[in-house]
Amino acid sequence: MKIAVFNTHKYDREYFDQANVKHNHELVYLEPHLDHTTAPLAAGIPAACIFVNDTADAKTLEALASNGTKYLLLRCTGFNQVDLHAAADLGIKVARVAAYSPYSVAEHTVGLVLTLNRKIHKAYNRVRDDNFALDGLMGFDLHGRTVGVIGTGKIGMIFAQIMRGFGCQLLGYDAYPNSNFETIGAARYVELSELLENSDIISLHCPLLPTTEHIINAEAISQMKPGMMLINTSRGKLIDTRAVIEGIKAGKIGYLGIDVYEQEDNLFFEDLSGTVIQDDVFQLLQSFSNVVITAHQAFFTRDAVTTIAETTLSNADCFEQGQACPNELKVEEKVVAKTSA
Repeated sequence: MKIAVFNTHKYDREYFDQANVKHNHELVYLEPHLDHTTAPLAAGIPAACIFVNDTADAKTLEALASNGTKYLLLRCTGFNQVDLHAAADLGIKVARVAAYSPYSVAEHTVGLVLTLNRKIHKAYNRVRDDNFALDGLMGFDLHGRTVGVIGTGKIGMIFAQIMRGFGCQLLGYDAYPNSNFETIGAARYVELSELLENSDIISLHCPLLPTTEHIINAEAISQMKPGMMLINTSRGKLIDTRAVIEGIKAGKIGYLGIDVYEQEDNLFFEDLSGTVIQDDVFQLLQSFSNVVITAHQAFFTRDAVTTIAETTLSNADCFEQGQACPNELKVEEKVVAKTSA
């Protein structure tokens, strides 16, 4: 089957070409992001493949369908960028990568915790400048600290297990509790308010749904411990960025580590080093010395990208052969989705 692969980078081509050896699809690599203006690039091509920062709203899907596209292949887990109702109405089948290496995101999350706590980013730059002073680099022992995990799917569970390895106490909050979470030593489920009030570190691992958008807002921040650490490697819109900035300025949030950002679609995955960033909120975030930002790279390991390519092309196999696809998204999943990002 011919597939228009939108928003491609060198690594996409490398890993998709490797995986395609046994699938034998015709891959047409396109650099532009998918939206209603670029959808005509897929004219006459049965399938379009997209990433998290592409747009598959009703207008875009109509443009795809009018030009013969019948299948939408997401090379990611999250699907909040897709209007599933419009896809169903247009007869476009949609499939995602329901799971890849959850260790990739969980381990990156721990990396952000350690970087912020022990100020590794600052220490690295100092030593590069032959400055070996320790002033301003003091951290704290993770052992004995309380870590709040919001979202206890596969990634949240692995993150919790790693943090328990440091000797942390664990509090969990999830609309769909995982029976395995409380089998981790010193782990228990609590209401969100209790988690916010008692956690030294809070890490977000839930999907973006109407019920979770801005789950970290001004009210939530007001309940947090002064000087706590907030980590988000899930979805940017889980936190109200402006409220978080106010929390940083007030000293309520002592450390912020994010791999995702509310308005990342206009920033991440591109080299903008030769331009002036127009996003004032993002620029303000970057100015704080207690903030570490990575550009949606938590998933980015060889293991994860290999699985993403293989699963995406396997989904294409199912559609092409008229078989049931285990990763197909249906309209009702927009409401009941429980998968962590």
